[in-house]
Amino acid sequence: KNKQTPCMDMQKHSFQYFEGVDLFAIEGVNQNTVMTLMAEVGTEISKFHSAKAFSNWLHLCPNEKITGGKVISNRTKRGANPLSQALKSAANAIGNLKSVGHLTNFFKRIAYKNGRKEAITATAHKLAVIIYNMLTKRVPYKPFVREFNETIDRIKKLKEIDKFVRKYKIGVEELDFCKL
Repeated sequence: KNKQTPCMDMQKHSFQYFEGVDLFAIEGVNQNTVMTLMAEVGTEISKFHSAKAFSNWLHLCPNEKITGGKVISNRTKRGANPLSQALKSAANAIGNLKSVGHLTNFFKRIAYKNGRKEAITATAHKLAVIIYNMLTKRVPYKPFVREFNETIDRIKKLKEIDKFVRKYKIGVEELDFCKL
């Protein structure tokens, strides 16, 4: 906690304010993020027709400029929306977490490919979509389950092995020979 943290129980208050939706279940979301959401949007998040419109209002969507089927630019719009700044702060906190979670893995994967600045914006966009879906559908936060992804990874690896075996025409007796 810092010196600007409110003295009241913000988790209980936000749970009542958003009618049974616990935003503090999302990793990285703190009191500042929830208070900014309350101040900027209130309970009327349904005025945005989709999560894409909500994140576009926050200037967290890429602004792709395409001509002739070729992407010329895809930078996000600049803007000083306090809620987008709070979401970027929460995304930065996710990037600093030592624990392993769905959003932490997402942040690290994007940061490795594109850099930390882009990872903060992408994670803030993901947070905006998660918050929009939680508030409009009135569902609790369910982080990504790794078991499902492990089965997909296993299937992909088996397909790679099968392709390799077919390419080099490896037989079962050759595989048994390798065990010796």
